[in-house]
Amino acid sequence: MGNFKFLLVLFLGVSFSSMAQSQKEAYLDKVQTLDDTLATLYGVISGEKGEQRNWELFQFLFHPDAKLMPSVKNQKGQVTARYLSVDDYIGVAGKSLVENGFFETEIHRITDSFGPITQVFSTYESFRSKKDDIPFMRGINSIQLLDDGSRWWIMNIYWTQESEENPIPKKYLPKH
Repeated sequence: MGNFKFLLVLFLGVSFSSMAQSQKEAYLDKVQTLDDTLATLYGVISGEKGEQRNWELFQFLFHPDAKLMPSVKNQKGQVTARYLSVDDYIGVAGKSLVENGFFETEIHRITDSFGPITQVFSTYESFRSKKDDIPFMRGINSIQLLDDGSRWWIMNIYWTQESEENPIPKKYLPKH
């Protein structure tokens, strides 16, 4: 009976490992181009109130050492950055995204590349529902990416929200 349990555990471990690997392989088409990677980023965090997000796919987009860094004002009113791992971000923001509904839409992009590295200034609008016409927030995501020859990796996202004292400059807004 001991050998049977061992074989069963071994089989289940290999099966779950293979299943996890095949799920991740299914995500490879989402990181083959810069456009696909960014569309997936915005798509995976967006959803109606009560709609669960695919955090496995979200994690797949990011390099293991990636950081997500919102700029924030501290208690003294000084602007600083908060450094989050991908898992930290999921823990901090995940519940709120589901409880309140959240859609982030890219409205303009400026891209600079050199060799395998790319910097994107991605201007966004945020909504609580797809049905909303007016965003409750806008800002700019500064996204650093690496093309390793087989896929794109998000290395970091550093962002700030628009405010009255910090409006988005016209060069980062769509031309009308």
